[in-house]
Amino acid sequence: MRSSLVMNQSCCQTAAFLSTAIPGCERATRENRSVRRSVRRVIGLGILAGAGYALWRKVAPATPSPRVGWKPQPFPFPPLPAPLEEPHEPARVDADADGQCPPDHPVKAKLASGIFHIPGGANYERTRADCCYVSAEAAEADGLRASKR
Repeated sequence: MRSSLVMNQSCCQTAAFLSTAIPGCERATRENRSVRRSVRRVIGLGILAGAGYALWRKVAPATPSPRVGWKPQPFPFPPLPAPLEEPHEPARVDADADGQCPPDHPVKAKLASGIFHIPGGANYERTRADCCYVSAEAAEADGLRASKR
């Protein structure tokens, strides 16, 4: 309210050096100075806050965001967030041309006989695998049986 009154006065349109010559303009000049000072301080704080935020974003470690999908709901309700399944490696991979298995799939399996061999077993080293499994449980789930030795 006060600033609108000050702006309507004719002394606001005059230069600062004339404010002493016009009665009643001293107060308006002081108010303008304090407003300018306040605006400068607010702008300075904004710049300082922006620089601090930029520094924080640069220095702070990035946390991985959880993988989230959306579960549909009936019409009047919005969809709900639902965690997505993490992609996992397949339980079964093909063996290389020499019949050897990669280190992350150590169980050797022969599909013709339906038998799998675990590391440390009697015939593990000489078996030329058709496919390889992550674990013995994965091989059993695929319908194979463990070797007897």
